[in-house]
Amino acid sequence: MKVTPTLIAVTLCASAVSAFGLQGHAANVAKKVSGGSAGPFATGNKAMVQPIDLSGNRMSSSGSIALKSEAAAGGDAAKVRGGAAAALSGIDIPLMLYFLFWYVGNYYYNITNKMALTAAGGSAGFPMTISSLQLGVGCIYGIFLWLAPDAREKPTITFDDIIKMLPVAFCFMGAHSASVFALSAGAVSFGQIVKSAEPAFAAVLSQFVYKKKISRAKWLCLPIVIGGVILASVKELDFAVSALVSACIANLFAAFKGNENKKLMDTEGLKDRMGSVGNQFALTAILGFLMSIPVAMFKEGSKMGEFISLWKTSPALSINLIASGLWFYGYNELATMTLKKTNAVTQSVANTAKRVIVIVGVAIVLGESLDPIKMLGCGIGIGGVFLYSIIDGLLEKKE
Repeated sequence: MKVTPTLIAVTLCASAVSAFGLQGHAANVAKKVSGGSAGPFATGNKAMVQPIDLSGNRMSSSGSIALKSEAAAGGDAAKVRGGAAAALSGIDIPLMLYFLFWYVGNYYYNITNKMALTAAGGSAGFPMTISSLQLGVGCIYGIFLWLAPDAREKPTITFDDIIKMLPVAFCFMGAHSASVFALSAGAVSFGQIVKSAEPAFAAVLSQFVYKKKISRAKWLCLPIVIGGVILASVKELDFAVSALVSACIANLFAAFKGNENKKLMDTEGLKDRMGSVGNQFALTAILGFLMSIPVAMFKEGSKMGEFISLWKTSPALSINLIASGLWFYGYNELATMTLKKTNAVTQSVANTAKRVIVIVGVAIVLGESLDPIKMLGCGIGIGGVFLYSIIDGLLEKKE
């Protein structure tokens, strides 16, 4: 038993010698001793002192070849390791983190948003007030980044720039408010399935309002999307007409926002005056929040005293509302930054994966129905959206 620690120590030392390359140095010394014809220990062409193998026999020249082969193999292994390191260095780590936090933020926003809405009484409670305050929380964070030293450079926009941003901000506010109401009236998974049909609304607006031609292939994809949504609605246990209508209104506002945002970005010098993608989203959120206040007061202003009392007594409302506001602002800004760094196909895959993760993940956490027919409709609808996004590119490659 006393010998064991000694053996372990010797083994570790031998391993260390091999790891640090001292073994190769010993081989070189042996080669010099055995290969030189001059010197006091040389007799003819053979050295008096020659390396021996484990059986005590002198090693021939083939042994030297074997040692060289092992050294060469070690060099090849080092090259393989170097190649793997080079491959890893080619990965865009910041972009991977953008995707990760975008997905995580969207996931937790949907959970905290639903919890806040439930604590406030669902669709009969204060969905417009909650949606407005969520934008307000994000605005506070955006302004903080401008005021904090070395955090984010302030934009240098003009009054005319703000006027031009109003349509985008209004559509942003409308999409968010309608989406929150839809999620308060029905299941989160159902609301997300309906919202995945946004390309259908975007196609109609682009073709007939903004006079941007949509290819026939894309039009043929829309029945797949709509059919998937209808199939998912048939087996929705928490189906509500108000949730369906509100989600469709949210899609309409989002489609308008996308087209208006493209027009806005064509304004000469606006990108330089904004300074960054973060500033663009912060300005849109601030203007959207200011527009949402009259809507919330008109819809729920008469019972604002009840909401204030509920805010003071219900941590489930206050904590989840603040958290959902921060999650909403954070994941939207990250999504904007992520999509600007990727091509159209990557964006389509990313949005499709996000929908699936949110729908399934949130449904499991909140205990919502995952009926097979509903999931089939979900798969068809989201698959149709993905096909819609890439169909033109696929046809161009074939041609």
